[in-house]
Formats: sequence, structure tokens, C-alpha cells
Amino acid sequence: MERRSFLKGFGAAAACAIAIPQVVSAADEKKNGGPNEMSYETAVSAITGGKALVASAKVKMEAPEIAENGAVVPVKITVDSPMSEKDYVKAIHVLASKNGNVRCANIYLTPANGEAYFGTRIKLGGTQDVVAIAEMSDGTFLSTKQNVKVTIGGCG
Repeated sequence: MERRSFLKGFGAAAACAIAIPQVVSAADEKKNGGPNEMSYETAVSAITGGKALVASAKVKMEAPEIAENGAVVPVKITVDSPMSEKDYVKAIHVLASKNGNVRCANIYLTPANGEAYFGTRIKLGGTQDVVAIAEMSDGTFLSTKQNVKVTIGGCG
């Protein structure tokens, strides 16, 4: 055997030994849902710290009833609040109840914002509820939800 062919074979074997475990690991990651997968209940608990969500008309959401493309679904959230030093919205959280990672957006506000309003585009993997949670300065959590029908999923 020539030295050159031995080194080529040894190099190919070393490359396979390095690449194969990483390919298997990537396949396992896909099977398990990835490092960011979180259920709806777990996300709500993480946001509220176990406190109850109160459905409220103060939180208003604008989202389409039917989204043709789940990759870009426009969502606007408005919370009725005076945004004063004593009574304001601390945060607005947007969740998609059936996505692998349900948390879509976390927006943090102060009284200096003047208005509790946020608009963005989110990805939806299929037909599901979009939930907006408003964290108030007094420690309460107000919410609203809307079902969005998706004709073409955006997460996969």
C-alpha cells in the first residue's frame, strides 16, 4: 500500500467519524422539536408566574380570520390604559397556541410610551388561537384571543 492512498483513506475515515455523530444529533433535535419548543401552558405559566389570566375587553386584537400564508400573519394589539405612573401596561405578550414555540413576541413598555399598542407579523404553523396577554403595573394579567384559520402553514 502506498503512503498517499493510506493517508487519503485515513482522512476520509476521520471526516466520517466527525460528521456522523453530528448528523444523528441534528436528526434527534428535529424529532424532539428543538431547543425552543414550549407548550402553551408552560409559556403562560412562565409569563404569569402562576397567576390567573383574566379575559378582558380592555385588550383588543386585530388579526385576520383567514390567513392565506401562515408565514406572515399581521397582528395588532391595543390595550386600554391611561399609561400613567401608577396605572400602565408593563408588557404585551403574543402567543400562538399550537406552534412548536408558542411565544411569538414579548414587548415591554413604560409610561413614557404614552400608548399601549403593538403591531407585528407572526408565523403560524396552522389554524390556531392567537393569544395576547397584557401584564399590568398592578400585577394582573389581562388577555384576549382570536382564532386564525391558516390555508398554507408558515412553520415548516
